[in-house]
Amino acid sequence: MTESVAFVDRLERVQVPLYLMAIVVGVLVGLAAPRFTESLDVAINPLLAALLFVTFLQIPVADLAKLLRDKRFLGAIVVVNFAVVPLVVFGLSQFLPDDLAIQIGVLLVLLCPCVDYVVVFTGLAGGSASRLLAATPLLLIMQMLLTPLYLLAFLGHDAVDVVELEPFVEAFVLLIVIPLALAWATQAWASRARPGAVFTKGATATMVPLMMAVLAVVTCSQIPRVDENFGDLVAIMPIYAAFLIVMAFAGIAVARAFGLDVASTRAVVFSGATRNSLVVLPLALALPAGFEVAAAAVVTQTLVELIGMVAYVWLIPVLLPEITTSA
Repeated sequence: MTESVAFVDRLERVQVPLYLMAIVVGVLVGLAAPRFTESLDVAINPLLAALLFVTFLQIPVADLAKLLRDKRFLGAIVVVNFAVVPLVVFGLSQFLPDDLAIQIGVLLVLLCPCVDYVVVFTGLAGGSASRLLAATPLLLIMQMLLTPLYLLAFLGHDAVDVVELEPFVEAFVLLIVIPLALAWATQAWASRARPGAVFTKGATATMVPLMMAVLAVVTCSQIPRVDENFGDLVAIMPIYAAFLIVMAFAGIAVARAFGLDVASTRAVVFSGATRNSLVVLPLALALPAGFEVAAAAVVTQTLVELIGMVAYVWLIPVLLPEITTSA
């Protein structure tokens, strides 16, 4: 094992503490130098595109084809994220403050399933991280198509007047189409030429540093907004916590209804509970003037969720123990 490979392995073993450290650094810098953070918004999309490119690069096309044949797992993932989650979110939305910007921020983040660090936490809890990783493109495409419709259904014309379709189209192209196409082109290159294989190996090794950079930049750029609106945002923290609690049991119920094994069930639970705050943040930032607190609501969800994910890594294996058979 080369030195570089050993270093990457060490990073992956301690990636969760590194992610938490990146958030703490982002919070501290953001609070200490709020004027500096104003210029960081422009870095979010490029960093996200790079992160998603590396994520997609780890999904062989053959794995996608295999997932499409795994109808039970695919069905459970779709049902939990795009049927159960909207119902849960609608119920919780009845307790939201009477502030349209906060409502839009909360709905944006809770309606969109995570596609990045959810894979890490799923693996730590003994879930089928590879299946969840292969489902990433489908989850991204479906959330970009369905989220505007859910916002319209939940908020009516209030949402239509504020949330424009253009940022969703832009995010779809910049964060899904281009990174996915580049990843598949790179895979084809790697299968035919040694330089392509070397590049692919080096690119996938950047996953942990890229995730740290995204988390640090997001928290650093948005924490001043959280600080300015902390009194309003405190009211939605219990809603985010309640979502995590409800979805733990809802995910188990859906997975069992589809007859999935323990590892796949854990993956479904994590997918239903973990939200796509990093990718929807640019959508919140694209809202018109006066709606800045929507982005703060998205970042607040990230802070609550990461604490919840640490709890999930311990709790989900307890709720879903491995099945052992006696000889």
